[in-house]
Amino acid sequence: MRRNDYVRPMPAEDLLVPTPAGLFCPAGAFYIDPLRPVDKAVITHGHSDHARAGHGAVLATAETLELMRLRCGADCAGTLQAATYGERIEIDGVTVSLHPAGHMLGSAQVCVAGGGRRIVASGDYKDVADPTCAPFEPVRCDVFVTEATFGLPVFRHGDPGTEARKLLQSAALFPERAHLVGAYALGKSQRVIALIRQAGYDRPIYLHGALESFTRCYAAHGIELGALRLARNAGRDELAGAIALCPPSALREVWSRRFPDPVTAFASGWMRVRARARQRQIELPLVISDHADWAGLTTTIVASGAQEVWVTHGEEDALVHWCLTRGLAARPLRLVGYGEEENEGASRPAGGQDDGADEAP
Repeated sequence: MRRNDYVRPMPAEDLLVPTPAGLFCPAGAFYIDPLRPVDKAVITHGHSDHARAGHGAVLATAETLELMRLRCGADCAGTLQAATYGERIEIDGVTVSLHPAGHMLGSAQVCVAGGGRRIVASGDYKDVADPTCAPFEPVRCDVFVTEATFGLPVFRHGDPGTEARKLLQSAALFPERAHLVGAYALGKSQRVIALIRQAGYDRPIYLHGALESFTRCYAAHGIELGALRLARNAGRDELAGAIALCPPSALREVWSRRFPDPVTAFASGWMRVRARARQRQIELPLVISDHADWAGLTTTIVASGAQEVWVTHGEEDALVHWCLTRGLAARPLRLVGYGEEENEGASRPAGGQDDGADEAP
């Protein structure tokens, strides 16, 4: 018998285990996207439901750390350590590496390897092209921890470029009306701007103040967003026929009254559900999501090569059932506290000008 026949991989739960505070690595004594302040945290991306302030030490991509400082202030954590994609970092005998997640600028999957086992925690991700961030890269692993925000077969997001062209067609059809697009302040807004530019729109785009610092950050990283202006500095006549972006709550706030007869639009994967668009009184629903749809989730699971799948924050049961019918071990994690970025709120910069509107989906 060969020596390796005696060597068994470490049980998955010894390498990564779900806890009320988030996913915890006992061997390395760190959490992934913890829900409360901890001594050591690995952060997948800069949205507020994953990147919280108050940790003793944080490991993330340089872009995520920059966005955390914008959102939470320079003292958002005790120490900050930047890692590049693919860099291998040893933490108490456990190897950690970050890999592109395609969700937003700086977003990463976290690969945790040790004891002959390899687990990948996806964080939020999407597997479609996005001009504002590095494309998603599948990572082979034994256990894949996947989000399931849109984990139902009904969710098929389609081509985001088509949605951007739909917005421009409406703007051409109603040249006297402003088009006011609700989009999350961090990540989604910048992607929508880039998609509008790719569709050929070269006029200035107007911004709500809550988007300003995040958008400047994206532009500083070389992302082409074109001419941008703050809506609060523009007159009513200037805004006629313009396209403007704001946090979704601002669509119904006093802030929106400066726009002449605005067409209200909302960029979200949830706009696939017509009842949601009607409930929000959205005239122009734009199905643009920064999360994988059903096809993206299932394709990614297959590409990971994992024989075991853990499903978290979203429609967990449907995706677990899909895995089980294909012979994969699978279970829901039932972690509570993630998903608010897509469902309830977007990030606001620390001390930033918000023009009086609340954070919103």
